[in-house]
Amino acid sequence: MLGSFIKKGATCIAHQSAAYPLPSKIFSRGFTRSLLAFRSEHLPSRSEDGINSPKAKSSASKTGGNIHILRKHPRSLSTLHLSAAPIAVTGTAASKDESREFMAVFPDVVRDLTDAGRHLDVPDATKWYSKALQYNVPTGKRNRGLALVLSYRLLAHPDELTEESLKLARILGWCVELLQAFFLVVDDVMDGAEMRRGKPCWYRKDGIGTAAVNDGILLEGGIYQLLRRHFRDKPYYMDMVELFHDVTLKTSMGQTLDLLTSQFGKKPQLDLFTMARYNAIVKYKTAYYSFQLPVALAMYMTGKRDPEVHRQAKTILLEMGQFFQVQDDFLDCFGNPEITGKVGNDIEDGKCTWLVVVALQRANKEQRALLEECYGSKDPACVSAVKALYEELGLPATYAIFEEESYNLIRTHIQQISRGLPHKLFFKFLEKIYRRAS
Repeated sequence: MLGSFIKKGATCIAHQSAAYPLPSKIFSRGFTRSLLAFRSEHLPSRSEDGINSPKAKSSASKTGGNIHILRKHPRSLSTLHLSAAPIAVTGTAASKDESREFMAVFPDVVRDLTDAGRHLDVPDATKWYSKALQYNVPTGKRNRGLALVLSYRLLAHPDELTEESLKLARILGWCVELLQAFFLVVDDVMDGAEMRRGKPCWYRKDGIGTAAVNDGILLEGGIYQLLRRHFRDKPYYMDMVELFHDVTLKTSMGQTLDLLTSQFGKKPQLDLFTMARYNAIVKYKTAYYSFQLPVALAMYMTGKRDPEVHRQAKTILLEMGQFFQVQDDFLDCFGNPEITGKVGNDIEDGKCTWLVVVALQRANKEQRALLEECYGSKDPACVSAVKALYEELGLPATYAIFEEESYNLIRTHIQQISRGLPHKLFFKFLEKIYRRAS
């Protein structure tokens, strides 16, 4: 059984392959599928999608039955057709000037946290703390911190955009980046990862090993030192402290669920890979701290404390967070590393991704057996077999539908926002994710 799939896998070339037919429903004016179908426990089979129906086959035969249908009717939205991945995936989603101004504040952050006058009796620990900060915090894309500064600029009254207030926003942005660094340092230890941001993971550097967990705690502690130093006299100080604590707990709960689902890095138990569990992992592990946190902090800075306003913003931001993770799952498997800047390994690591969950929902007995045998294996032949199965099940086409439905739903929700939140803020984030101007 595996041999036949390996043969297909050897010729599977990312998402630009013509190996899968596309459902004619995608292009019919009668297509009205709800996005909810893609988040439910039971996605339709390929026959229900119209892929194997006589009508679809007839349509496919007229158009070549492959990707040429999309080329004939180009979609400006779909990730399937991007010559470059979304900015938020590949690089810094901010202007060069803002990115430079944000980086200019980081030395001040390090000085605030390692001021020798505060720790005269532990100079070695202070030096180590500085080393951990420099290695782990400023070297990523910094999108979360920059998103906070962008949100502040769009939410604040023009008269409030002083150099002093913008510096505070940037310091707060670095607090978000400290939280990100804390999560990544500890996550790499748990995953046994080797590389992070193009260099060895912190725990693999100079024999640090599991002592990196303590360094992660240091990074997290820096958040509250900065908040106390720069925001203690602000009316929103406790709102921020409580939000950081709440989001940190939520993210940790998401990580716990992810570890339980992946059997702590052992052979994955595919019965646990349900859409409900996947959505919960994404919401808790990614969406809260990556999307809700930066905007909510900027809202507090600009005096927006109304719970209903925060609820409306959170609803949209969590939807964006879910799509971002589905997109990341798709690009991990079908993206071009020359464009995305990374080589995907979700299949090898046995991750609970959107692709494998949908594949399990659609798989017949033989296909399910292949996933049981190959998913989570480091064997290149097994990885190719899983990718070929994804193609055979029509997952790239299903993703294209999901992408368009997600975009339309989020746009609708943004337009329904009331209570004075600027639509421009959310459309700006949507543009960074989808690479489509609003």
